[in-house]
Amino acid sequence: MAVSLHHVVIDTHDLPGLARFWCGVLDWRILSEREREVVIGPGESAETGICFMPVSEPKTVKNRLHFDLAPDDQQTEVERILALGARRVDIGQSETVGWVVLADPEGNEFCVLRPKASLIAFRDAPDRR
Repeated sequence: MAVSLHHVVIDTHDLPGLARFWCGVLDWRILSEREREVVIGPGESAETGICFMPVSEPKTVKNRLHFDLAPDDQQTEVERILALGARRVDIGQSETVGWVVLADPEGNEFCVLRPKASLIAFRDAPDRR
């Protein structure tokens, strides 16, 4: 492969604060911390991480890209992530969807999906289109 994903970059006002939040959510760690960037990942040898970069302007619209998190237990993970500083957000989703929409401390939306086992069953269903 000629190219691979190295980092997902998130603009932020509070580099160390948002990096610590996402480390808590993903059970990752800070891999490097400089004045103008903080990089987190699951470990030093990880191929992909998240890089936090400073920005002066506030977030004003819904994200064009977001994370979908696949938990073992959706309700438990939603409560844990809320305790880390996330908040629930309404982006127009109905109450019957299988995911919960949250926002990190700077308002970046992400979803906590239904449990991993049900996602695998859905993916492997023979009649899925």
